[in-house]
Amino acid sequence: MHAGDAPISVVIADDERVVRDGLRAILETQDDITVTGTAADGDHALRLCGALRPDVLLLDVRMPGHDGLWTLGELARGGALGPDGVRVVMLTTFDLDDYVDEALTLGADGFLLKSGSYEELLAAVRAAARGDGALSPGVARRVIDGYAAHRRSLRVAPGDLALLQELTPRERDVLRLVGEGLGNGDIAARLVVSEHTVKTHVSRVLAKLGLPSRGRAAAFARRAGA
Repeated sequence: MHAGDAPISVVIADDERVVRDGLRAILETQDDITVTGTAADGDHALRLCGALRPDVLLLDVRMPGHDGLWTLGELARGGALGPDGVRVVMLTTFDLDDYVDEALTLGADGFLLKSGSYEELLAAVRAAARGDGALSPGVARRVIDGYAAHRRSLRVAPGDLALLQELTPRERDVLRLVGEGLGNGDIAARLVVSEHTVKTHVSRVLAKLGLPSRGRAAAFARRAGA
């Protein structure tokens, strides 16, 4: 929780070093903002939030291993979000709209487009620290227009739960790991199969569940407890 006149403390989590370094360089030009740590994956980000208790976490949606949604969920389950915890702004791109509903439901405070301006970045960090919504203009309209539709499409109805029974045990394993935020390579290593085999299983899961994308499958898996 940001208090008083102290600088806003920020942790940056992104798997691309150039992005982390760029965001840090911009933020550290400001007297009222300090970057206390950076992370390249969800596990490290979670540990940094526990150790440093930042005011704001800039969190990339997609990272290897455990992704940003997994990290956000862990923070939510641990009671680490909100006025007495950390405010989370997701770092996103337009092709990740499938994840918007999931992140809002879990407790994200906003979304920042990676291609946005310096001014948008600074405004988002300061807004989040105040407890306000932090949406860059480039993504705000898409969030507003799509939020209700995402909620309707991502709810798991009893009929959807029955669809899980159509999956083979290995397909359910793959769906569960997709829901945990693992990429194909990590899933292949976990299940001791080839990455090509994982891609085939993911395609079959999407077809059987009638889902258009991996993002929807991840949200389905989390909500259905696959």
